[in-house]
Amino acid sequence: MAALLVFLVFLGAIVLTVPISVSMILGSVAPIISTSVTIRATVPQLLNNTFSGANSTPILAVPLFILGGVIMSEGGISRRLFNFFAYFVGRLKGGLPCAAIITCLFYGAISGSGPATTAAVGSMVIPFLVDLGYDKTWVAGMISVAGGLGVIIPPSIPFVLYALATGVSTGKLFLGGILPGILIGVVMMVYAVYYCVKKGEDRQLIDAKMKELHSQGFWHVFKDSILALLCPIVVLGGIYSGFFTPTEAAVVSVFYALIVSVFVYRSVHLKGIWTLLTGSVKTYAGLAFVLAFATAFGRVLSLSKATKAVSVFILGHFTSANAVLTVLVLLFLVLGMIMDTGPAIIILAPVFLPVVQEMGVDPVHFGVILVCCLSIGLATPPFGLDLFVAGNLAEKPPMAVAKKALPYMLCFLIALVLITYVPAISTILVP
Repeated sequence: MAALLVFLVFLGAIVLTVPISVSMILGSVAPIISTSVTIRATVPQLLNNTFSGANSTPILAVPLFILGGVIMSEGGISRRLFNFFAYFVGRLKGGLPCAAIITCLFYGAISGSGPATTAAVGSMVIPFLVDLGYDKTWVAGMISVAGGLGVIIPPSIPFVLYALATGVSTGKLFLGGILPGILIGVVMMVYAVYYCVKKGEDRQLIDAKMKELHSQGFWHVFKDSILALLCPIVVLGGIYSGFFTPTEAAVVSVFYALIVSVFVYRSVHLKGIWTLLTGSVKTYAGLAFVLAFATAFGRVLSLSKATKAVSVFILGHFTSANAVLTVLVLLFLVLGMIMDTGPAIIILAPVFLPVVQEMGVDPVHFGVILVCCLSIGLATPPFGLDLFVAGNLAEKPPMAVAKKALPYMLCFLIALVLITYVPAISTILVP
């Protein structure tokens, strides 16, 4: 009865468009103040849980990765990355759209955020490709889906949140996201090439632009982009060599971004840093409340045996791990359409991870599946954030962008099927 009341109040509040953090509070307090149910928790205990949820060293990685991504975005890193990849593939059929997707893959390793990747890459790529004759809405649709790779390729903010919610190693999750992210990117590039071959390209404009880029010489392009290319290597290399922890890696990413953007590229001025800091705080503020209240919410779920009830229900109706994963993937895809990635992970991961673990599913594999499902939601109507970001950049209605993004979503889903039912894709790199 207590578990049912928690979920009813929580879901009812969400339906009424109450903020996620407030919905968590209402769901947590409901069984305590109700006279018809019994639960061994008090409001002071929930306050203590809320404080402990916010008073965590690993949680510092989230705002720091956000800040590092903001600085890199302002520093024009995406343009340098795109030029580097376009140098190699730009002359091929569909090469420039592929270069844009590769840039999203690589930029995701810098920002750790889907919307940040969409904004940083899209603001440069959309006008560039449109000037070369590509359809603006189609390019925006491609970027809106490719931007979701920013939450799969490490270092990924959603993976940090999953680690905080479940206790799974952040480093292992980062390793688990590498091959799935590359696989999704490759499948999307296959479609991009098919589309360009079928619809045709303005080769005269493209060849002229590529000739201009190649006239600079490889070493000029390489020197201009090397520091941007080194960022994920420095961050991830430090983590896996044991030189620093994921939280310390987030600090390193901020200082690296500052040094490169302010003193080397000189694309960010010292007087503009305060604006970047305040922008990062505003981005993180709402998520910070969710993270804090999630601990108290999880405590109430545990005391009310809600997690156990979900486990008994699923295990009582499904007998194989693949069947359970199929149901959960469908659930996560739907929830990704209406919930932001961060809150969804904080709420869903602790509830469903014990269930799939009983079926023998690796926690890293499950984390990758969850993040992939929710990243599709970033480009899915009605609330896909990447969809709105790309639409604003292209000055096109989000639904028009969504129609052009549909084939890329299908590519994403094809890759998701492989990731779900072939665990080795997520676990082969994990020690």
